[in-house]
Amino acid sequence: MKLTSTVLDAPEPRALAEFYRELLGWPIGADEPEWVTLRPPEGGPGLSFQLEARYVPPVWPAGPGEQQMQLHLDFEVDGRAALAAAVVKALAAGAQVAGFQPQRDVRVLLDPAGHPFCFWTDDRP
Repeated sequence: MKLTSTVLDAPEPRALAEFYRELLGWPIGADEPEWVTLRPPEGGPGLSFQLEARYVPPVWPAGPGEQQMQLHLDFEVDGRAALAAAVVKALAAGAQVAGFQPQRDVRVLLDPAGHPFCFWTDDRP
């Protein structure tokens, strides 16, 4: 058994795949109206996006009665300068910075469908 992909629900799978393609530079593999997959060029598990017509974006951090996040993606970057650059790149691609930032060396953003994801660095002074 092996993990082949992490799947995110989306109201527009192709649009969300394009966001992550721009962010990661991974090529699109499967490209169907209800399913799009990105695969890293070096191999390994990819990201897939499936149509969910009734998709409700999570609230992060969630309060009582709000749609909770089911998972999030973490992307490690190399140092604080790379952390800042990754945020700029994500914003240019269509992300938003989350209102709550829990740690100094982590930046929480929301992709265009509202899924939280994080850039982080272990760059200690």
